[in-house]
Amino acid sequence: MDAEVPQFPPLDARPLQDTICLFDVDGPLTLPRLSATPETLETLRKLRQKCAIGFVGGSDLKKQEEQIGKPAGVPVTTLFDYCFSENGLTAYKLGQALESTNFISYIGEDDYKKLVSFCLHYIADLDIPIKRGTFVEFRNGMINVSPIGRNASTQERNDFEAFDKKAKVREAFVAKLKQEFGHLGLTFSIGGQISFDVFPTGWDKTYCLRHLESEAQKPGGITYKNIHFFGDKTFEGGNDYEIFTDPRTIGHTVMNPNETIVALKELFDI
Repeated sequence: MDAEVPQFPPLDARPLQDTICLFDVDGPLTLPRLSATPETLETLRKLRQKCAIGFVGGSDLKKQEEQIGKPAGVPVTTLFDYCFSENGLTAYKLGQALESTNFISYIGEDDYKKLVSFCLHYIADLDIPIKRGTFVEFRNGMINVSPIGRNASTQERNDFEAFDKKAKVREAFVAKLKQEFGHLGLTFSIGGQISFDVFPTGWDKTYCLRHLESEAQKPGGITYKNIHFFGDKTFEGGNDYEIFTDPRTIGHTVMNPNETIVALKELFDI
């Protein structure tokens, strides 16, 4: 990455100082697992001149780097004021890391092993059109479970998403996990095309709001009175639902980057 790092006004010098826009990555900023377009990046650049911006996604920072940072030619942490990977379990403000935590320390190694083993046995017995690889992906604040595997191609992802709308493979899988592991205080959230997330209750995308509230208490911190969130899985059971319906946020449903761009132009005249 050798492009020039973009320059923006200090947070307290932006015209809409008490406003921040938070974006889910897959859907609102990029097509699933693909790269951000120049038009999307330019729209974010213009928006950042007016107010604070951040992303909040369930994936780890490496994937967000690939989808947004790499196309821009600079580290993703320089493109946003706040970067909330894994729902904020890994977080950055103005390129500096904030306090983080992890899933295993919460659930304990024994219960973690039982959960993963159950998932792998369940997937082994599934009768579905294809299976690829990486069925359980460990992340800092959760595990991501995919019946067909995260190594599936883009076309295979599209095909499984269409298949799952009728077969409801993920829905049945989640119901079984709730039955077996409901006592552990976990949330099971269907998102994206091929997978669902498992994380401690309260560690959904609203977790990132803890960082905003904590930073507001620090010297020179800003209290954001208007927190706009843009997501696609905003329905109940979707992985954007909790933050979309949180009373602290103003929720917007956008299904793709073009819809996000239109919404931002209407809201902020950029």
